[in-house]
Amino acid sequence: MRTLFSLLLLLMASPAFADFEPLDNIRNAAIAAVAHGEADTLLVTLDANLQMPKCGAALQANGGQRGVSEVSCAAPTAWKLYVPVKITRSQPVVVLVRSVGAGQPITADAISTEKRDSAAIVGAAIYDPALAIGRVAQRTLVAGGPLLETDLMSPRAIRRGEAVMLVVRTGGLDVRAPGKAVGDAGLNERVNVENVGSHRIVQGIVREGGEVEVQ
Repeated sequence: MRTLFSLLLLLMASPAFADFEPLDNIRNAAIAAVAHGEADTLLVTLDANLQMPKCGAALQANGGQRGVSEVSCAAPTAWKLYVPVKITRSQPVVVLVRSVGAGQPITADAISTEKRDSAAIVGAAIYDPALAIGRVAQRTLVAGGPLLETDLMSPRAIRRGEAVMLVVRTGGLDVRAPGKAVGDAGLNERVNVENVGSHRIVQGIVREGGEVEVQ
């Protein structure tokens, strides 16, 4: 009889008879602390065997370091748990549907828009197709990747060695002088130009008609 009584006490003290906080409560509290209704996907990492004492009130949760929620209980047994939460916020970005070679223009049939995890994109992504079409690939771009600002440049309006017209606008007057481009550049980009008369190198902004406006 004494042996049976001891066995019953042991069973009652085992986890099967203990009152633990449901994992869903911990998970929901962790999500509420960091999501703020902006996430498309939330992944909470919790050990299925986790057993925290049942809380006598609603769990408290705060967003701690990035991607971690601090979930706690004050009574009857005080405890604190740090719960990793992976947040995915997706938004449409411009993506290549076929590869584009260096120097080739981006055409409408070469791109599409897809939802991607913005946190996983390294660099400034392009979100509007109109900002990509007509621009030129700075290097070979592979299909499937999101387009970045650093991937593209404006079409070359002038090339190195080409004759240009230097223009200085001051007081309502235009002062012009012949020049020679020292590098390649697109419209509204900066370029170095040699003044043919003085052989000085100046920097200006490429304008329409082969003009370079010197500020």
